Amino acid sequence: MYQYDQYDQTMIDQRVTQYRDQTRRFLAGELTADQFRPLRLMNGLYIQIHAPMLRVAIPYGLMSSKQVRKIADISRRYDKGYVHFTTRQNFQLNWPALETVPDILAELASVQMHAIQSSGNCIRNTTSDQLAGVNASEIEDPRPWCEIIRQWSTFHPEFAYLPRKFKIAVIGNHDDRAATKLHDIGLHLVKNHEGEIGFEVLVGGGLGRTPIIGQQIRPFLEKKDLLSYLEAILRVYNRLGRRDNKYKARIKITVREHGIDHIRELVEAEWVQIREQLKLDEKEIDRVKQCFTEPDYDLAAVSDKSFDQMQVEDATFSRWVKQNTVDHKITGYKVAYISLKSPQSPPGDVSAEQLDIIADLADEFSLGEVRSTHDQNLVLTDVKQGDLYALWLHLEADNLATANINTLTDMICCPGLDFCSLANATSIPLAKEINERFDDLDYLYDLGDIKIKMSGCMNGCAHQSVGHIGILGVDKKGEEWYQFTLGGSSEADASLGLRLGRAIPKDQVVNTVATLLDVFKECRQDDEAFLATVRRVGIDPFKERVYADN
Repeated sequence: MYQYDQYDQTMIDQRVTQYRDQTRRFLAGELTADQFRPLRLMNGLYIQIHAPMLRVAIPYGLMSSKQVRKIADISRRYDKGYVHFTTRQNFQLNWPALETVPDILAELASVQMHAIQSSGNCIRNTTSDQLAGVNASEIEDPRPWCEIIRQWSTFHPEFAYLPRKFKIAVIGNHDDRAATKLHDIGLHLVKNHEGEIGFEVLVGGGLGRTPIIGQQIRPFLEKKDLLSYLEAILRVYNRLGRRDNKYKARIKITVREHGIDHIRELVEAEWVQIREQLKLDEKEIDRVKQCFTEPDYDLAAVSDKSFDQMQVEDATFSRWVKQNTVDHKITGYKVAYISLKSPQSPPGDVSAEQLDIIADLADEFSLGEVRSTHDQNLVLTDVKQGDLYALWLHLEADNLATANINTLTDMICCPGLDFCSLANATSIPLAKEINERFDDLDYLYDLGDIKIKMSGCMNGCAHQSVGHIGILGVDKKGEEWYQFTLGGSSEADASLGLRLGRAIPKDQVVNTVATLLDVFKECRQDDEAFLATVRRVGIDPFKERVYADN
């Protein structure tokens, strides 16, 4: 993984010193709350219902075991002993004291982590596929390109005060595990007719109160032109983006108001002016790629037959393997998902003790690396098949082996009213009720791949607009109600869910989910997936049943 050079470390250390002084001045009354607000946001600090919330960047979701241990230590010493992983591969501390945040940032800097640009109207953390570099169908590893973008975008002086926040995602294969079509810019590594590798560029995607799927602005971009083209897009957006209304300030609205063809013309014209100044040469590309070289895999691992034998002997292990592991590009290895969707904890939460265990397991079984996912889980990407049983035993002992990846209970869920000052309704308690209602794993496996995404407000942090089943909390005269959508997807076949009908009262949400599943089972053909059934029959059969008695 990428290691800071002296420039990186100096830059982060200087920011910590700067923010420490800003916090001191605020606490001493030398800065007003309005003056301090943009300064804290530049360093990832929000003020929520009960306490500040600090969001820490995990570039493209990649962490070393040393970083994971530091996160655990920080959560114990400065928070309440747990952290929350987000849908953008970052993590959040929900209870830090404002005066201790400079100390937290100093601790993070000691392991090459920071919270810079994890909030505010700037270019946010670049995200990617959690299987980058280990997926056999990958055209090319996208992580070096994420790192190149990170270095270009951090402290970029022209884009520190954009009309609104700006998000970029990069993938290297067709299976979109990073929701690239729902980002301000989505980058797909592709091959052209000559077999050259470059980028398909999408622009104008986004969720929130106005969900929009991104559109192609350029079918093929040469690698050397990546930064110049991104800069051209950002310049056009910075110039045209709405600043009179924050709800219309994202680039998705700019593209919708001006049309993709006009935006393309403006971007291409801007690009001509700056293309030669920002060309990436092979030396620079190779410099970054050297940080992501392939490890020395044990090619003899394929001969270990204990993996097959243990699946025969232990049905619970076999079930976990089927549900929580995927193939690795190297025969004899597997990718293992660590589910953070145990019924005993809120989705995406993990304790300090569990983080220490995960760090130890990464060192023992996965070359010392851990990755966070778009779906709020963690991944060990380089596990020998023969080591999987020992790994599973450790995970099972510490409530980290819930075999529910891609099932109904592998929910994406925002903190909702339990923490967020913007929320209209709770999310975590309903996630717990759904877990308790649908706790039969065999039943979940029979249902197949179903993605529930639940947000407590229109900001849509849990991406409910693209859930197979989307649930959105709304306020009705001080009471919590929930709107349902069906048929969304954030993957390669991205689509926005269709609203089922009027909002459902809180005490009927879990029953409504049960009704939707009953209709699915009746309409399903053979082993058809939930999303395929909804797309084939439409939402009317579901709508009729849900509102039959009202």
